[in-house]
Amino acid sequence: MSPSDENACLEALQALYREIDAAYASTSCPSSSECCRFGRTGREPHVTSIEMVLVRRVVSRRASRRFPTPPPLHLKMAELPVVADERVCPMMSPDGRCSIYEARPLGCRTFFCDRKTTLSEVRHRELLAFVSRLKQIAVSHDPLGDQGRPFTRALGDAQRGRAGGLVKKTQARSSKSRR
Repeated sequence: MSPSDENACLEALQALYREIDAAYASTSCPSSSECCRFGRTGREPHVTSIEMVLVRRVVSRRASRRFPTPPPLHLKMAELPVVADERVCPMMSPDGRCSIYEARPLGCRTFFCDRKTTLSEVRHRELLAFVSRLKQIAVSHDPLGDQGRPFTRALGDAQRGRAGGLVKKTQARSSKSRR
């Protein structure tokens, strides 16, 4: 994919994120970071290939803080009981905030937190429409790009220098089918 094509996909993703943020504008949470403790909630956002491109770009802009190590948040946030393996999101900053907030994936934007408050609930049908549009953007980025993967696995692949895992898999399958 050419850089201009990838940039067009990123622009479409960011426009979709603006719509999602507007739809959830009346929803808030107490910023407890509980949803960022995947081992505690049993939930982890899944990301598409194009979402990972945006995350990688934001992280690369912060060269001095490349894939920060999660801090021992339980020392700063005593109101939450500590779970042995909280699996804290690696994108959480030492002060308990999202270090990639502007690029956070769809799953982090939709307030699956039990502590959320809302003035008007986003209908399930509307959320499914957002997911469908995200998948369309991801497929235009990479034929397998809509196959969401757990965020921490995708981050690990990116840290090891894999292109989110999906682009290289697609290229490998294409070259095998030509043989």
